Amino acid sequence: MKNQLSILIPIYNQCCVPLIEALAKQATALDIDFEIIVADDGSTDELSVRQNRAINALPSCRYWERPVNVGRAAIRNALARESRYDWLLFIDGDLGVVRSDFVSSYLVAEGTDVVVGGIVIGDATVQLSRNLRFLYEKNAERHHTVDCRRLRPYADFHTANFMIRRTTMLDVLFDECFSRYGHEDVAFGMQLSRRGVSISHIDNPIGFLSFEPNALFVDKTDQAIQNLVLHRDVLLEVSRLLALAERLHKSRLDLPLKLLYKPFRKAIRRQLCGENPVLALFNIYKIGEMVIQLTGGFSADS
Repeated sequence: MKNQLSILIPIYNQCCVPLIEALAKQATALDIDFEIIVADDGSTDELSVRQNRAINALPSCRYWERPVNVGRAAIRNALARESRYDWLLFIDGDLGVVRSDFVSSYLVAEGTDVVVGGIVIGDATVQLSRNLRFLYEKNAERHHTVDCRRLRPYADFHTANFMIRRTTMLDVLFDECFSRYGHEDVAFGMQLSRRGVSISHIDNPIGFLSFEPNALFVDKTDQAIQNLVLHRDVLLEVSRLLALAERLHKSRLDLPLKLLYKPFRKAIRRQLCGENPVLALFNIYKIGEMVIQLTGGFSADS
């Protein structure tokens, strides 16, 4: 059993005090050496910043305010360098603890340099039934099971909830070219695979319990698609969306799809940002936006 742990949490414009309180309570009860560092990546929301300063009063916890937003990859690298202990547990700040043995389950995990715990999606409510992010994540929840993740251990690596040996993290690091939202975790998983770093998936989920408004999620989806396009040479082998776009291109169906999609583009986006989003339209939106961005983006001989 490991007896030292650095719990590292990047945040931006969100209050994560309940998450930190739950983690600190579990770690304190285990009688281990631990630290919890919350790195605020240049938040502009003054209320959440004021609320998060309460973290400094919790045992072995620190709220690290950073003046400039550096992005999801760079902030995780900064947290790793700032850490003290041999094992690092990364958790996204907008998640919640749902198991009383969450921390201890990581401490007894052995045999690999990287351990991924997975996520579980909150239960449906009337309000969430109209939330696009909830509908999307709930539909994808069946792919988050430990058995599914073990089928593609590197491709299904996600930053939301994983533990890594500190020396391994500092050797690999996240690619800081991924400054926009999305897919930095996929690129990191590919690096782990190429370097032969051992990885295991266990059943130790963190809870996905809060979901951003529809318009914000659509904006983040746009950023993620832009990241896919920008890094398509790196991500093609693991991105299903990129692979589909390339098949359409090779079949010469991308331009017809673009012509069919563009007249309805704004209407589909309005529907997704509205009060009753349709998940099937979200899938159409993603491939349509991808084709628009990639039209002419593949080489002539691809």
